[in-house]
Amino acid sequence: MPAPDRVVHPTATEEQRVDALQAALEARGLPASAAVEELGRLAQEQWIPQNGARVVARAWVDAAFRKRLLANGRDAVAELGIAMPKHHRHLVVLENTPTVQNVICCTQCSCTAFTVIGLPPDWYKDFEYRSRVVRESRTVLKEMGLELAPEVEIRVWDTTADTRYMVLPVQPPSTVGWPEERLASIVTRDSMIGVERL
Repeated sequence: MPAPDRVVHPTATEEQRVDALQAALEARGLPASAAVEELGRLAQEQWIPQNGARVVARAWVDAAFRKRLLANGRDAVAELGIAMPKHHRHLVVLENTPTVQNVICCTQCSCTAFTVIGLPPDWYKDFEYRSRVVRESRTVLKEMGLELAPEVEIRVWDTTADTRYMVLPVQPPSTVGWPEERLASIVTRDSMIGVERL
């Protein structure tokens, strides 16, 4: 029970806090509403998993591009017109193999290479995923529907302040010879995070 001389206010909802923050910025002459609208537009139109799917498809059909992608992901995705924010100084592309499964996470928050693989899904931001995938990755992947053979090594990569990761999935053998556009259509955001195999 609070002390009688202390007033306790209920916690504001997320919407109320956003509205209050926007109002405070607007009162100081900063166009917060316009910025929020622009971010929403970018998230729906430009920061989409289809960008990364194009990268994966190109890597599957073009060995020289694949080599450049693995050497310097940031420069390679720029070849396809995909820009990354300045603070994403490095894009490390992790190549899966039949015996290695790479998985990415951000144990601090929910950072991803969002301009390449899209905004993170809700489960990626969840504390349970962020804390457990580094400690019990095989169990977490199984709970998410990916059961790997015991001989498959799982490598978990934690995003840093200036480094973002993307997983290059193994190309399904049945798709060899497909055109790039068709290949891109089978690549999912989850496969580029590493919690799914195609």
